[in-house]
Amino acid sequence: MAEVGGWIWERNLRPFLELLSSYLGYGFDGTDWETVASAVASTDDERPDGWYSYPLAGEQAQVVISLARAAAGDELMATVSGDLPPELQVRTDTLLAAFATG
Repeated sequence: MAEVGGWIWERNLRPFLELLSSYLGYGFDGTDWETVASAVASTDDERPDGWYSYPLAGEQAQVVISLARAAAGDELMATVSGDLPPELQVRTDTLLAAFATG
């Protein structure tokens, strides 16, 4: 089991999830987005029970993404854990870095 974590700007959540899902071989759709977006609204990274987890089961890998909003900002903490081969670990880390900019 591997884990990759970091943060992204909340406004980048949907494109982050869509790209991550495509790497996993999962078809992230509108229903997935509505589910995640509504749940993330009530998260808080400072509360132990304030995180939301969502499974992404693709053809290439199966992971769980855990998300929580920063208490005082527009940042969204993200952790991806599960069956991540080394190449997908690097891609996930790169996505997190890319969506934490501008």
